[in-house]
Amino acid sequence: MENWGLITYRTTAILFDEQRSAAKYKNRVAYVVAHELAHQWFGNLVTMDWWSELWLNEGFATWVGWLAIDHLYPEFQVWCQFVTEAMQTAQQLDSLRASHPIEVPVKDALEIDQIFDAISYLKGSSVIRMLSNHLGVDVFIRGVSDYLKAHRHGNATTNDLWAALSKASGKDVNAFMDPWIKKIGFPVLTVAEEPGQIGVRQSRFLSTGDVKAEEDDTLWWIPLGLRTSSQAEKDAAMALTSKEETVRDVDEGFYKLNSNQTGFYRVNYPPARLAQMGVDNEKLSTEDKIGLIADAGALAISGDATTASLLTFLSALSHETNNAHSVWSQMMASLNNIRSIFAENNAVAGGLKKFALKLVSQATETIGWDFKPEEDYLTGQLRALLISTAGSAGHTATIDEAKSRFRRYLTGDSTAIHPSLRLAVFQINVAEGGKEAYDSVKQEYLKTTSIDGKEICLQALGRVQTTDLINDFLDFQFSDQVKVQDVHSGSMALAANSKARDALWHYIKDHWDEVYGKLSGNFVVLDRYLKNSLQKFASHEKEKDIATFFQNKDKKGFDRGLVQVSDTVRGNANYKERDEDLLLEWLKTHDYTSG
Repeated sequence: MENWGLITYRTTAILFDEQRSAAKYKNRVAYVVAHELAHQWFGNLVTMDWWSELWLNEGFATWVGWLAIDHLYPEFQVWCQFVTEAMQTAQQLDSLRASHPIEVPVKDALEIDQIFDAISYLKGSSVIRMLSNHLGVDVFIRGVSDYLKAHRHGNATTNDLWAALSKASGKDVNAFMDPWIKKIGFPVLTVAEEPGQIGVRQSRFLSTGDVKAEEDDTLWWIPLGLRTSSQAEKDAAMALTSKEETVRDVDEGFYKLNSNQTGFYRVNYPPARLAQMGVDNEKLSTEDKIGLIADAGALAISGDATTASLLTFLSALSHETNNAHSVWSQMMASLNNIRSIFAENNAVAGGLKKFALKLVSQATETIGWDFKPEEDYLTGQLRALLISTAGSAGHTATIDEAKSRFRRYLTGDSTAIHPSLRLAVFQINVAEGGKEAYDSVKQEYLKTTSIDGKEICLQALGRVQTTDLINDFLDFQFSDQVKVQDVHSGSMALAANSKARDALWHYIKDHWDEVYGKLSGNFVVLDRYLKNSLQKFASHEKEKDIATFFQNKDKKGFDRGLVQVSDTVRGNANYKERDEDLLLEWLKTHDYTSG
């Protein structure tokens, strides 16, 4: 928290032990420190005029935090991480009807609490990144500096920022940026190919795939960022300023819109073009690969594309090695979401598990378990990701090695598990080892002295497979042993676990007074807990059950979050119903399932 003169942090966001902490926490600590320091300028030196313009604080502190870490730790490749994490989280929320504009009217404290979300922080910073790329970072920073100087020790509005940037750049920033701030949602560009040219059409993107005419009246300024094989970027200033337009003289051999994924929009290519980009993936930047994977996954959910197109593209990237961690991270995020949504169909779930196993096996076996002294940060992160994924996909050698190292660790060999592999090893053992492994990780939570140890254990315990252990873990989460700020960590893991999410929802219903009592001291915490616990369902019946349960309850402070849950679950259910048979047929055709 960025009080002027005293910044406060949770321990895992300020402390890091080079010998005992997982390496990813160094990245986290660096970013959070930079974010909070940025608030000394964005929030304290200059304060937004009213809470409706919260993004001037949080969007800027987020962007500046990433900018600082990119400068201090270029080896982290944080802008690739930004595209994987920040942009996708923002677009997931902003693809719901229940999203809100970046600049949103608020009337009371509970409404204010609910806009401390991915729109104010992550869409805000994504739009800043898009604008800074368009104007040029140096020009953008000069304009922001002028804005801070002009309004120091005072209040400012979004229009004040646009005025300073317009003066610095010589462009009417307000004219083309206003819809991005004051309108809900974001666009998808649909591409139609003709010889030597492409047609592009913009429309609002909804994950439910049912945009109504009255919801699609925003005309966004969209920087096209067209890259071809003959030109790194055809025209940096080229932008779509109408509903649709034809772009001529396009290289039919290779082209990519939204170069380096700097624009806050999705692109829907013809299926054959996406497949060809998979074949030509060496021509793509890391950010481009991440964006194509994420777009394909989101478009499958909305019904604008198919799961088969995504899986075909993922297969083409299975040998990815260049800046591989961020690409693999998005590959796994998109694939895990599919596996989660179709988990109740045994044939599809089994086929997707085999697909995941084939996808990661070679990469996992190549990277191995041992960290080398000269190894870079991202290689270590990739190792942890691949081992965790291989274990969940049933890679026998990985599971056996994880069990062996876990046994050695429990008998006193602290070197048996590298700090950065604790989560992967604990997860595999909890999932595979029954009550004995569960109890061992629970004891590790109680006795660990490492800074990140408790958080890692909670995430791992969420992999439990039986109802009795799930309920034991939930009782443990709501005991005095787990801090309020950490309760959501375990429940996020349970929600992502198809064997556990039903039991999690039953627990919330049966123990609502206890859940509400523990978490409602801060409605931001309660809102986050409910969204993280409930949005993984893919059933119309479950969506109705959730709505019915909360219908007559006081929902002040988390009402917006429940509507977002409803939107998400409904979209997942529509996707499951629409794509289930097609996906099963694709899996059969490619020998991932029988019959």
